Amino acid sequence: MGIKVKNLGLTHYEDVWLAMKDFVVSNPEHSEIWITEHHPIYTIGLNKKGLTLPIDTSINHIFVDRGGKITYHGPGQIIIYPIINLTKYKITIKEFVSLLENSIMQFLAKLNVSSCTKKDAPGVYIGECKIASIGLRLKKHFTYHGLSMNINMDLDPFSSIDPCGFKNLTMTQLSSFNNDYTKEQCAQGIIELFQHNLQKYHE
Repeated sequence: MGIKVKNLGLTHYEDVWLAMKDFVVSNPEHSEIWITEHHPIYTIGLNKKGLTLPIDTSINHIFVDRGGKITYHGPGQIIIYPIINLTKYKITIKEFVSLLENSIMQFLAKLNVSSCTKKDAPGVYIGECKIASIGLRLKKHFTYHGLSMNINMDLDPFSSIDPCGFKNLTMTQLSSFNNDYTKEQCAQGIIELFQHNLQKYHE
């Protein structure tokens, strides 16, 4: 059960969001994984409780249909959108989130970077600092949206928000710990581990 991988390059967030929704409602017979980076934008998920809009008004913000709260996307951050039919892989959405987190942590471990997850705070952390975020939507058995991981980017825009709804949460990036891997190598490494881990559910 192969999964097609597409590298979209640098994109505008809204264009890719609309394309994901169109793909899912088309009742595809196969799953896909999309890799991209986005032009600077704040995205705000369905959980708007306690929401504070970005202080930095020079960067646009958009309300979207994924889970979670507010985050920032920009160049130097890899975005991986796994558009996966969970029914075919016999996996629950909760298990799928854990699978994504574990794939990221396994990749970081290969780079000798120790990371962890936190209860009730999806994503991957290095110490108390967050390096990767996860936000998903499930429709017609397919996931869309996905994960973002900071590689080598300007982290300043995060200071204008409460990332993922957590006050005083510090964001970090891979280049602070290991600068030997390109964004493309990071995306490919995570996807390979993700596909391997996902296949275990189908066997």
